[in-house]
Parts: sequence; C-alpha cells; structure tokens
Amino acid sequence: MPRRRRQRGSGMDRAASGAAFPSAADWERLRGRLAGPLFRPGEPGYATARRAFFTMFDDRRPAAVVGAARVEDVQAAVGFAARHGLPVAARAGGHSYPGYSTVDGGIVVDLGRFSGIKVRPDGRVVLGAGTRLGPVAATLAAAGRVLPAGLCGAVGIAGLTLGGGIGVVDRMYGLTCDHLEAARVVTADSRVRTVSATAEPDLFWALRGGGGGNFGIVTGFTFRTVPAADLATYTLEFPAAARAALFGAWQDWLPGMPDELWSGIEFAPGRTALAGTFLGPETRLNGLLDELVRRTGARPSARRTRVLDHLSAVRSFDVRDSRPALREAYTGTSRMLTRAAADPAAVTEVVTREPGVTTLIDSAGGAIARVGARETAFPHRSALASFQFLHDAAPADGGEAGARRALAAVRDGLGPEFGTTGYVNYLDPDMPDWAQAYYGVNLPRLRAIARKYDPEGIFTFPQGLAAPRSTVHIGET
Repeated sequence: MPRRRRQRGSGMDRAASGAAFPSAADWERLRGRLAGPLFRPGEPGYATARRAFFTMFDDRRPAAVVGAARVEDVQAAVGFAARHGLPVAARAGGHSYPGYSTVDGGIVVDLGRFSGIKVRPDGRVVLGAGTRLGPVAATLAAAGRVLPAGLCGAVGIAGLTLGGGIGVVDRMYGLTCDHLEAARVVTADSRVRTVSATAEPDLFWALRGGGGGNFGIVTGFTFRTVPAADLATYTLEFPAAARAALFGAWQDWLPGMPDELWSGIEFAPGRTALAGTFLGPETRLNGLLDELVRRTGARPSARRTRVLDHLSAVRSFDVRDSRPALREAYTGTSRMLTRAAADPAAVTEVVTREPGVTTLIDSAGGAIARVGARETAFPHRSALASFQFLHDAAPADGGEAGARRALAAVRDGLGPEFGTTGYVNYLDPDMPDWAQAYYGVNLPRLRAIARKYDPEGIFTFPQGLAAPRSTVHIGET
C-alpha cells in the first residue's frame, strides 16, 4: 500500500494539494523525454543507480533515478517532480554525510555524466557538475594550471564549490568558490539560468557558499585558475602526550605565517601529526617549522619535507582511495574555531575523548579572510581554523547511530571559541541550530533567495533553505 508522510509542521495532505503520485504511463512519458536512462524500482540498474558513496543509506528507495545526460534531462526531471509533488535531489559526488542526495520516494538526478573538462586558452576552465577533483586536477596540471580545491580526488566539484571549498592553497588563493565566475543552473521552474556577477547576481552570490541542493540543480561551472607551482610538503609526527602543546603552539604560530603556508593537524587513534604545504623554498619552510617545534616544546618523532609538483603534492595527501566506485561507511560533523582557544588543553581533551573519533584541523586566514563575510554566502571568513570530526559508521563500529553519538559528544563539548558554527560541506543532521551554524550572518538573505527561486519547495530537504512542501511521498513505486 502506498504510504504518505506529512512534513513536520504542515497540516496539508498531498491529495489536498492536487498532486498525485505518477502513474506507470507518466513515468514512461518522462523516460521518452530523456537522453539518459531512467531507473525505476525493479528495473535493471536501479539497485546500483540509487546508491551514493556511503553504504549506510543503501536502504533508501527513490521513486526514480534520472541519469541525466544533458541539461534538458535535468529540466524534464525537475518539471516532472514539480507537477507530481515529488521531492527532487541532485547527486554529483554523492558524499553528503546525512545522505541527502538519495531521497526516499522522490527523484534523484544523477549528474555523473556531466563530466566534461575544458581548459580555455585564457586559463579559465569549464567543468560539468559531475566532475571529480582528481580528473580536474590532472587535466589542469597538464595545462600548467591549478584550481584551488580539496585533497580527495573522488569528491565532486559541485558540492565542494557550492559549500565554499577548503583546500591546500586557500590561504594563498582563497576558497574554490572565490574562483567561480559563472554557473549554469536549473531552477524549480525548470528554467536554465546562466548566473554570474552581472547576471542574476543574487543567485550567483548564493551559489558561492550557500550549500548544495538549496537553489536549483547546477549543471556546469566556469572558474578562474592560477598558474601551477611546485609545493614544499611537510609531515611532522608527535607523541600523543604532546597533543595539547602542539595545538596550543600551532594556533599561536599560524596567524604570523605567510599566506603561502597551509597547515593541518590530525588527531587520530594512534596518530598525532602536523602536515601541510608551502608555496616557496624548502629551506624557508624548514625555518617556519623550526619555530613551531620550538613553541611546542616537544621534539617530533618523525619529520619529513620534500618538494613536489602541485598534482603530486595533492595526491600525496589523499590517503583514501579516490576511485569513485569505492564506497565506505563513515560520517562526520564540524565546528569553526573563531579565535584562539583560551585553554588548548581543554580543547584537546574534548576532541580526543571519544576513542573512535578522528579530528582534522585545517588552517584558515590569509586570502580567505580578505573576503568579507557578506561578499559571498560563505560566512566563516574570519575563522582561525576549521575542525572536522570523523567516525566510522559500519555495523562493526556501532553503526551510524553510534557514530553520531560519539561525534555529538565532541561537537557539543567545545567551548565559546567555537560558538554556533559548522561547515555546510560537512553536513550533520543532528547539528544544533544548524541554519545559524552553517550560514551565520548570511542566513536571512539566503532564505530570501531560496524563497525567490524555489517558492514551492521543490528542493526541500531536512536541512534545506527552501520552504518545506506540504507532504512527501514515501515508498511509492
């Protein structure tokens, strides 16, 4: 029997809104309009098509997955969802921690076929929304260019950009979204819009840090790039007993460092390490690291530096297997360090109190902070660092529920230097006051833009900015 669920806070039933679940004939008409495949429950390919990166969400059953092969396919899927009252979600890299890119009872628009990469003679690059960071970096490297971006080659360019885009040269060049010049997006009315600083600038502003899935389905991006240069990389390993001293020294050392330096700390079970990159001579890097070691007051158990081309340097930090077909079970959450912690030892105790949690601390500042908090939708411009907390979520590790309990103990145990903050690319379904945490001072403007471009809530999801639709179909086929 078909089941329906009312959205929380709504008293209107789907039937009252006039929308009916599509008939078999309706689905076939949609299939006939598509250049790419349509996967429905029970059909060959559906079981694979519905799965995202994280295995924890393999029980979710979309009503259909559209393997979009052209922009018109995206338009058709969005229009169909709107007419029939179905939720719709875009999937590019599929790395949403809460699994928001796989929607029960709705339509998943898979953008994996939008994988084109075109490097222009002027150094700009045009990317399809389904491209992954690994191929982007490799293609640009062959042209002597770099798009400032993250380390994981399997992550999609779309989600990274729409949430901001933290990477290994961002103190020098800014976030990924700071290099965005134009985007092509299908909005809830099925229109294709090419947005930029001069064309629908409010939507363009929102797409630079306002989070994926909120304002439409982006199908393509145009970015400025920067010339490729060698990177001096470094890794220093410390005994676990030095964690508080390392973090305290690092947070005081970082603001005085040149923009050419990016730095991160990892506190993981059995591992305490500092690593990063430097756009400059190895000799100068070693002098900067010597200062940090002196401030720490503890000798590292291992210290390695070397100079690599940019692509090799990025690949050297990508410790997870970057094959898109590989799937895993882990989840995460985040906070932003807004100012130096008054008690580094207390912070270190909190972030290491749960034995299964890995903490990744990434430096901010530099070029990131030279953009105002309201100039793009990314609000955390003045932060000193971002904190990401990870926990395995396979059944043997306690499952997703156990992972989230451990992560919450860390996330909510931190002091006032972290405030109500979080990074929207590390979505956490249990984040307290999530909208304020992710969007800060930009929340009112972002909500207004979401209402403007999606007044009916076509793109609503549990942590979305669009107004929720009256009801959502669940489990109908």
